[in-house]
Amino acid sequence: MKRLLTALSLLLFTFGTGVPACAPRNEWRELNDESVSLYRQGQYDRGVVVAKKALQVAEHAVGPDDPIVATSLNILGLLYVAQGQYAQAEPLYKRALAINENALGPDHPTVATGLNNLAGVYMAQGQYAEAEPLYKGALAIREKTLGSDHPDVGQSLNNLALLYDTQEKYAEVEPLYKRALAINEKALGPDHPTVATCLENLAALYRMTNRAEEAEVLAKRAAAIRTIKR
Repeated sequence: MKRLLTALSLLLFTFGTGVPACAPRNEWRELNDESVSLYRQGQYDRGVVVAKKALQVAEHAVGPDDPIVATSLNILGLLYVAQGQYAQAEPLYKRALAINENALGPDHPTVATGLNNLAGVYMAQGQYAEAEPLYKGALAIREKTLGSDHPDVGQSLNNLALLYDTQEKYAEVEPLYKRALAINEKALGPDHPTVATCLENLAALYRMTNRAEEAEVLAKRAAAIRTIKR
């Protein structure tokens, strides 16, 4: 089964100078940590409650347009996405993206993550035409700011490939999956779980395009990596 490589990412900022060095900052941090922990435990309903409180604390402490507010918006959006509540997540991601573009500049890597998150929401709803330019925008920013061999570039390549794969645009898919695989092998090592995911995605493509022998080779390698990492 093809999987999106961290299509929706947590935007966890370090505390900037705009966050007061006082109780609200500590409360915001504790609430954010708790909401992320609840997300990882699969306790999404409880996570939403805590994330909403974190958002309120951030807005009260630094105003509505600070990047730490965007952090809370993204965490809340992620919790909604985990429950398939895309209509609730979309405006949160849009607001977070606007905040970060204004505060950090349009080419900041955090903006790329925001584009990636919003694209994932559109893709999950079958809104492929809306998702494509966002994925491409995220890829362009990451290549420009992080370099062509950064794992985040691999993530963007994989996500764009999966978007095309879903639409059966197979001729456009293979070079993207291959490049993502090469980047992750170099950056993370040949036995990293992300490499296994890339291999599985490429194997699935080969099965769909009647290249069973090539698919089997990749699938066996991916399975071996999964076994090592247990």
